Amino acid sequence: MDSDKDALRLKLALSFTPGMTAAMAELIGESGISWKQFTTMSSAELSGICQGNIADKVKRQEADFRACKELEFIERHHVKAHFISDESYPFLLRQISDPPIVLYQLGDTDLNAERLISVVGTRRITPYGAKQCQKIVEESAVLFPDAIIVSGLAYGTDTIAHQTALSSGMITVGVVAHGLDTLYPAQNRDLARRMIKEGGSILSEYPSGTTPFQRRFLERNRIVAGLAQLTLIIESPIRGGAMSTANSAFNYSREVMALPGRVGDEMSEGCNMLIRREKAHLISGAADIVESMGWTPKALQPEAVQRDLFPEMSDLGKKIHGALKSQNEPLSLDALYGLTRIPVAQLMSALTDMEFDGIVIRHPGNRFSVS
Repeated sequence: MDSDKDALRLKLALSFTPGMTAAMAELIGESGISWKQFTTMSSAELSGICQGNIADKVKRQEADFRACKELEFIERHHVKAHFISDESYPFLLRQISDPPIVLYQLGDTDLNAERLISVVGTRRITPYGAKQCQKIVEESAVLFPDAIIVSGLAYGTDTIAHQTALSSGMITVGVVAHGLDTLYPAQNRDLARRMIKEGGSILSEYPSGTTPFQRRFLERNRIVAGLAQLTLIIESPIRGGAMSTANSAFNYSREVMALPGRVGDEMSEGCNMLIRREKAHLISGAADIVESMGWTPKALQPEAVQRDLFPEMSDLGKKIHGALKSQNEPLSLDALYGLTRIPVAQLMSALTDMEFDGIVIRHPGNRFSVS
């Protein structure tokens, strides 16, 4: 066995060892011991390295046996295994209080990309939630085309988030609650294949052979929250998986944004409560992300090509300019859409360009007027 395999075998064995924490695994992994030493050293010797209660030799030997089996699966299916101290391990995920010791990845996505946005919500998404989820992801693709959409590959909100990201040209990552030798729900297998084919990935903290059940979905949710700088809650009742993701993100000091809904609607009660308790900022469109995160939209980033000082407006720009000029006060995106019937994603893109060119002025509350 070569040195790289030897090192990976130890890392996998550490993840299979009962009672092993990420901090203990990191110390042992950096100590320079081999997998063979790990399986033969006494608990007292290992405790001297990481100052923790280490499983007995039999348990460690069992962990090493499982590691060998998993190593075969990883090599056969081209799965990446990121250990807690590896440079490839997601930096943001490493910062949470309970990171997985090993994160398995099927796909080639850079998990340390500059912008990751988690989008979650109920499986029983309403037409309102579905429409708003599509709108927010589409607008995000215009403002932040390099952002990666993270979700859980479940029915409802997750599926819509992944599908919309793909149709908008964004990379999307799914975090699952089982091993990478299967996919649940089975109806999303084609979606998962397309995600990987178009630069995305499927992630899991669980080795092959691990089946999904309720507790693992809740454990999975902390990874969805921990991977991203921002978590968006589209719709959720007061009790639900999306709320656990929101609470994890909040506890990790990550930004949380929630879509408001009508008072009394069950699927909006969770979002409304998060906003009311100031655990989440309100989101009505991707422009709110700019304000909340301070991210510079792609259209406003410096470019090598200098723009014309007096740009010619496109037909789309002229239509928007005419609508704004016809009113005596700044207009919201919804009002502009009502006047122009231009799709919101196109509308936002055009407004961003026009603002940069000095044709329109953006006012507080994302309202616009001619300059």
